[in-house]
Amino acid sequence: MRISKMKKAGLLAAGLTAILAAVGGQALAAPPPSQPGDVSPMVVGGTLAAKGDFPWLVHLSMGCGGAMYSEQLVLTAAHCVDDRGTNGTGPDTTIGVTYGVVDRQDPAAVKRTSSYVHSAVGYTNVEAGKDWALVKLSSPITGAALLPIATTTANNNGTFDIMGWGGTSEGGNSMNRYASKAKVPFVDDTTCSGSSSYPNLVKSDSICAGYPEGGIDTCQGDSGGPMARRDANNNWVQVGIVSWGHGCARPNKYGIYTEVSTFAADIQAAAAKLGGGDTTPPPTGGVFENTNNVNIPDAGTAITSSITVSGVSGNAPATLKVGVDIKHTWRGDLVIDLVAPDGTAYRMKSSSGNDSADNVITTYTVNASTEVANGIWKLKVQDVARYDTGYIDSWKLTF
Repeated sequence: MRISKMKKAGLLAAGLTAILAAVGGQALAAPPPSQPGDVSPMVVGGTLAAKGDFPWLVHLSMGCGGAMYSEQLVLTAAHCVDDRGTNGTGPDTTIGVTYGVVDRQDPAAVKRTSSYVHSAVGYTNVEAGKDWALVKLSSPITGAALLPIATTTANNNGTFDIMGWGGTSEGGNSMNRYASKAKVPFVDDTTCSGSSSYPNLVKSDSICAGYPEGGIDTCQGDSGGPMARRDANNNWVQVGIVSWGHGCARPNKYGIYTEVSTFAADIQAAAAKLGGGDTTPPPTGGVFENTNNVNIPDAGTAITSSITVSGVSGNAPATLKVGVDIKHTWRGDLVIDLVAPDGTAYRMKSSSGNDSADNVITTYTVNASTEVANGIWKLKVQDVARYDTGYIDSWKLTF
């Protein structure tokens, strides 16, 4: 018997653990009695997330996670909402949404309630696939950080980030106060669907991640949350949605995630019908500049120059213009980054020892569309070789 993640905690509290167990951030058949060597890991490796690590992450009051798809839509799992609306689709005002914090008791948390839910057409249960849904909020969270979805399979490999407020062990508390995080590797379909794992896996709908020895995994209470990674441009992209699995972090029982790229067109179409769109409104524009000189030490530590951006709606654009005027007698010595308000660094220039020309006076284009526009941005510059020096003359951001 399989049950949705949200229902698991309630059933456990009711004393039905002999029949059912909350597992793997996923509601599945009850595990066998505890055996020597059973894995009881800290969810997502047991590392606490810091505020700003995943600014688009949200907590849903039924005990699920999600990610901000637009300022008024949250992408989550269908099994998180399958008892809302009419079979998971329709008006619903019962879901509380917490955004902007890793501590659910943080007074700075932004709160909303749901107004409508939409489950994937054809969803029946987690093992049959199509486990995605959108939750529309009662009002937008203006300026919310968004997590773009994967529209191709280009990022469906490598190492992924998982995060959430779920259980720290199989059958444990499914609604922790603090969010945790970890990294898990991609697992190919053949390995994941092996006889000791998931022989009935719907491969077209799923992406697997985890370690054969177990020990790191999502768990009950993490359902609906994102599995994400950085793309080739160092931007976050959502490749999976926490769906199901046998237990939490058991050997050869990998985490099963909804493969977002498979459903990208359907998600976008549903968002359009809900009126949520798939991007924030474009920023209102503006030019922000710092003209104060900052000396760059020769072969020294990196220095920064700051610009405070305010009054710009939504996220930064995918074509954020970064104009720099750096005076230096051997520009090949310089490494230049743009640092977003949440600390994410975007490399704009690497060192090139044979470039002996003077100065860096140019405009870089940075895809910063996952970053909230307002806040303190920094130009970070480091001289990595000896004998030549210089300074930041000025720099500016154009939204």
